Amino acid sequence: MAKPLTDQEKRKQISIRGIVGVENVAELKKGFNRHLHFTLVKDRNVATPRDYYFALAHTVRDHLVGRWIRTQQYYYEKHPKRVYYLSLEFYMGRTLQNTMINLGLKNACDEAIYQLGLDIEELEEIEEDAGLGNGGLGRLAACFLDSMATLGLAAYGYGIRYEYGIFNQKIREGWQVEEADDWLRHGNPWEKARPEFMVPVHFYGRVIDTQKGTKWVDTQVILALPYDTPVPGYMNNTVNTMRLWSARAPNDFNLRDFNVGDYIQAVLDRNLAENISRVLYPNDNFFEGKELRLKQEYFIVAATLQDVIRRFKASKFGTVFDAFPDQVAIQLNDTHPALAIPELMRILMDIERLPWSKRIASLFPKDEDRLRRMSLIEEEGGKRINMAHLCIVGSHAVNGVAKIHSDIVKTKVFKDFSEIEPDKFQNKTNGITPRRWLLLCNPGLAELIAEKIGEDYVKDLSQLTKLHNFVSDDIFLCEVANVKQENKLKFSQFLEKEYKVKINPSSMFDVQVKRIHEYKRQLMNCLHVITMYNRIKKDPKKPFVPRTVIIGGKAAPGYHMAKMIIKLITSVADVVNNDPVVGSKLKVIFLENYRVSLAEKVIPATDLSEQISTAGTEASGTGNMKFMLNGALTIGTMDGANVEMAEEAGEENLFIFGMRVDDVAALDSKGYDAKEYYEKLPELKMAIDQIDNGFFSPKQPDLFKDIINMLFYHDRFKVFADYESYVKCQEKVSQLYMNSKEWTRMVVKNIAASGKFSSDRTIKEYAKDIWSMEPSDLKIPLPNEPREMLNKENGK
Repeated sequence: MAKPLTDQEKRKQISIRGIVGVENVAELKKGFNRHLHFTLVKDRNVATPRDYYFALAHTVRDHLVGRWIRTQQYYYEKHPKRVYYLSLEFYMGRTLQNTMINLGLKNACDEAIYQLGLDIEELEEIEEDAGLGNGGLGRLAACFLDSMATLGLAAYGYGIRYEYGIFNQKIREGWQVEEADDWLRHGNPWEKARPEFMVPVHFYGRVIDTQKGTKWVDTQVILALPYDTPVPGYMNNTVNTMRLWSARAPNDFNLRDFNVGDYIQAVLDRNLAENISRVLYPNDNFFEGKELRLKQEYFIVAATLQDVIRRFKASKFGTVFDAFPDQVAIQLNDTHPALAIPELMRILMDIERLPWSKRIASLFPKDEDRLRRMSLIEEEGGKRINMAHLCIVGSHAVNGVAKIHSDIVKTKVFKDFSEIEPDKFQNKTNGITPRRWLLLCNPGLAELIAEKIGEDYVKDLSQLTKLHNFVSDDIFLCEVANVKQENKLKFSQFLEKEYKVKINPSSMFDVQVKRIHEYKRQLMNCLHVITMYNRIKKDPKKPFVPRTVIIGGKAAPGYHMAKMIIKLITSVADVVNNDPVVGSKLKVIFLENYRVSLAEKVIPATDLSEQISTAGTEASGTGNMKFMLNGALTIGTMDGANVEMAEEAGEENLFIFGMRVDDVAALDSKGYDAKEYYEKLPELKMAIDQIDNGFFSPKQPDLFKDIINMLFYHDRFKVFADYESYVKCQEKVSQLYMNSKEWTRMVVKNIAASGKFSSDRTIKEYAKDIWSMEPSDLKIPLPNEPREMLNKENGK
């Protein structure tokens, strides 16, 4: 008997998530049963839910393999220019659902699993996140891979296969506690080891001059073993590769040394070599000068460049390196892979024996100070290499990731460099993939949009502007509001089941999820919560627009202030949530272990998105774009991509508050005095006094003294300066929320304006302006189609 369908499930049946063909479903069931039997060696009597997840994953993977092989074959035959995206982080999240969607198999899989008497959502929840990233930078790399495949670019993501990804966060007695993320414990069905492409990476040693040129000798060798993960484009049969390197000790490691008589110890010491790919450094926007980190940076770069050159030499160009720049583009994600620049020079000169033609630019002959500022080697306090300067000198293009960021990079951070080579500096505003961040996480909204404007928007998000035609369509507004309410209900049930917290699903969901950092100003959000609490306590009968404030994110384990901020939030939550006078008007939730798979749940359920960094500190942000696309309104400063979001939607359709970049600069030159604001604003004073006198930590009244001290005497991010403007802006938010129709009208205007923020648009710009590549809408023929189709479709 078929189960009755909800409105969302009815919408799901539209073809946006693939057609449910009888043959399709039968084939998937057959594949599932075959893998359960032959791959997992289980029958239905003893199989666990995890076995079922693996059986489904292998079945879906089977549908990738033919396309993957065919794509790589196509690249080998056609010699397109290839782009190599080097990143120390790829924050991929889960793979199963994304693969089903991009291959158009989602509905057929849903049906097949239902017919097998299983719950597909339960199976999807078993998959571990691939948490090989900290936050924005690593997630951007993942979105870029999706877009590069969808645009048919011959692209490769290169990174490190960390055995332990970003730590799992537990909250114990209000404090963050870290646990190791043993994400490979049960195996990873999506990766394929490629030992045949293993390459050696050299460390230490010395350089000698020989008759044939310089030679690097007496090195410690570590092997880089590649693991390949398929990256499917959306419905175009393209499957690109993400290749992650794992460190392995060579078999003679420590045994070559004739003086090592201890064979057992020598074998045990292999671990030391293999530690290079053991663990991801858990810092976001923070430099940690550790030897292991430097080794990781050289390891990825040395292994990747050997692979790039091997692939180039295997092409029709062979050893004609004149063609190298026309066949290869290398993009460095931040300065972490900066060593790619000297390493490529070393390979080309010392190994490939290419000549070095010198060019001396004597543009500023007498400006000693400029020379010092621009030097690759910093002399003060011991010699150090400036990685950013190395990147600028060694790259033909350097880009910021939002207009405001690129302006700051050009006019402030690297002013000296941009004066010499102004054309080298560009802007590429970040984007997000609409496949994961709409179709996958918010099927109800994705279908509703498809009903109104067709489904082509999934590959061309600029088509969302067509939704402007429906801002006065009451029925559509009602449907949009209903999808949001269903998402909120579902998230409420998830919170109750997983975290045992009950929340009011009709309250406004006010959400700030991102890494905990002083510049992101979770503290300002916290002060607003305390202010709302105090207002309710002062006048419990006064009407109050109910809110559930949700804050989530990880603090770097060594970042004391960030950990104190988490403790403050959880302490405030304890007081607010247990005060009978407050009741269901205000609840505060700290969302434990925020990660990609949790973002996919909370973002579609959000009403208000908090993007409140001090102007000039957030390079771009991408969470802001995800919330906008999923029907949340934004309260934010004019920082990062918020500026462009306001430009696209109209500033009147965002809740913009606080200092602009120029105001911050003016306040800096005047001198920021926190006490001034504390004394002038009674509600701020009350909140700060409560934190300071132990109202939220009665057993340890001075618990938050470090926070108080920072806020008064060394707050680089000027929380008090924006507090008043923020609180007033929040009052406007509550006022609009009371008018459901006007709120939803503003939501639709935002969704209609979010098309610019697709990573497809970003990648098209990189391809055209930096990589000199052409995106292709060619649909590579399926493995069961004749190969001649390739030539026909190519017009040859």
